Order: sequence, then C-alpha cells, then structure tokens
Amino acid sequence: MPAWGWAIVIVAAVVVVAVVMWRALAARRTRSLREGFGPEYDRTRTAVGDKRKAEAELAARRERREHLDIRPLPAEARQRYARQWEAVQTQFVDSPPAAIAAADGLVNAVMADRGYPIHDFDQRAGDVSVDHPAVVENYRQAHAISLRSTRGEATTLCSRIRAAGGACIVLRNGRA
Repeated sequence: MPAWGWAIVIVAAVVVVAVVMWRALAARRTRSLREGFGPEYDRTRTAVGDKRKAEAELAARRERREHLDIRPLPAEARQRYARQWEAVQTQFVDSPPAAIAAADGLVNAVMADRGYPIHDFDQRAGDVSVDHPAVVENYRQAHAISLRSTRGEATTLCSRIRAAGGACIVLRNGRA
C-alpha cells in the first residue's frame, strides 16, 4: 500500500477513536448529571427543551455551587431556627397567610446564614438543586404559594397547599 493510503487509514482510525471517546465522555457526563440531579435533571431538560442546553445549565450550576461558601449552621443557630420553625407551624393554624410569609422569611434567613446568595429566587433554587435535588421542587412550590398568598390570590390557602402535594412537606419538615 502506498504511503498516502496508510495516511488515510491512520487519519480515519484517529477520527473513529476521537468520535468514540467524545460519545463516551458525553454519555458519562449525562449519567453523572442524571444521577447527581435526579428529578431536577428531567425538570430542567423539559423546561429548557434541549438536552445539550439543559446539561450545560446543570453543569454551570455545579460550577457556581463549587465557588459558594456553603456552610452548616452552628448548633445554636440550628436550635434557634428550630424554635422559630415550631412557632411558624403553630401560627399556621390561626393565620395561614402570616405563617406562609414567616416560613418564607425563615427559609431565606437560614439560607443566607448558610451562605447561599438570596437576592434572586431562581438562582437560589438552582444553587439548592445541586446539593438537594430531591427537595428543590417542593421549595419552588412553597415559594410560589408564598407569592400567591402575598398577592392575596390564595383564597383557600389550605386547599392550594394540599393541591401542591409536596409543598406541605416544606411547611412540616422544612429544614435547611
């Protein structure tokens, strides 16, 4: 075989190996994101509408989260927030709208103390999804209920909370 024929065979082999490696890396990235984000992977993919863009967004969330200084709450702060949370739960019986607002404020305070930036809810939910993908949807639902309550749109707040399903979990078990 002439030298140019060997060159073509070598170039073709390199291209095939490169394509196989690229696809293997892409599959590994997808598997890692799917395992790491759980249901948030599917939610993001549906919301974005494109697998590649959704995966880029999730990877960017991971990267952003790596640069945040998220820290555990000191024991005394955990105890203080637990007492405040119990008070919010008690308040819910007598005044659901006030309790919803207090719960939202308490969650924001806990998140700020832990180091999450709290200025933008969507960004905050994205940051939370990296470490807590299984509960971030409940967090979004609870926040939406809080916004509706603040706007006076929650005429039957209890039924809306029940209809939201997982949002009630945030009100009963919402720990940072």
